[in-house]
Amino acid sequence: MAKVKMSTPLPVSADQVWKLIGGFHALPDWHPAVQKSELADGGRVRRLQLMGGASLVERMESFDDNDHVYTYTLEKGALPVANYKSTVRVRNEEGKEGCVVEWSGDFVPAGVPENDAVATMQGIYQAGLDNLRKLFNV
Repeated sequence: MAKVKMSTPLPVSADQVWKLIGGFHALPDWHPAVQKSELADGGRVRRLQLMGGASLVERMESFDDNDHVYTYTLEKGALPVANYKSTVRVRNEEGKEGCVVEWSGDFVPAGVPENDAVATMQGIYQAGLDNLRKLFNV
């Protein structure tokens, strides 16, 4: 199983960042590759339309608004991974002002070598984290 974990510090509170990214439906608000999100199954499933026409279906597995964290799995989509499980977390930096956004995932590469699958997922995470930095004027 391959793993990817990336993070970025932001000079604002975890609460401020969570207001933007904490909704399971909020990915289009902060990730530049996501054009649209539609919720299904009582808000536990999101259907994502990506720039360029590809789509993903993801299921929320756990959500904790107080701890600013949610975990989801990929049900289907155009990514070179299987058994994908990911967590998005926002935490205050201990002893510092600001917070850290962490995005991690575990998966089995599908149809490509592991290093290619890892690079694809790192690119997705990096694009989102870079855009968050831009949105919060970093």
